[in-house]
Amino acid sequence: MDLNNNNIDDKTELRARGNWNEIKGKAKQQWGDLTDDDLDYQEGQQDEWFGRLQQKTGHAIEDIKNWFHRNL
Repeated sequence: MDLNNNNIDDKTELRARGNWNEIKGKAKQQWGDLTDDDLDYQEGQQDEWFGRLQQKTGHAIEDIKNWFHRNL
């Protein structure tokens, strides 16, 4: 789950995986229109996933990435 950022280390990635349900809950609070399907992340499909979140939230992809990095 590198979220298109090579600066995230393995420890952070493992922590993110362990807290993914919590992070999804926070994302739904941040952007009320998001559903579990919207947040269904598939390895190797980051661009599509961020594009889906951008369409659903109306926010720039960089803003969405930054939010996730702050909440990992």
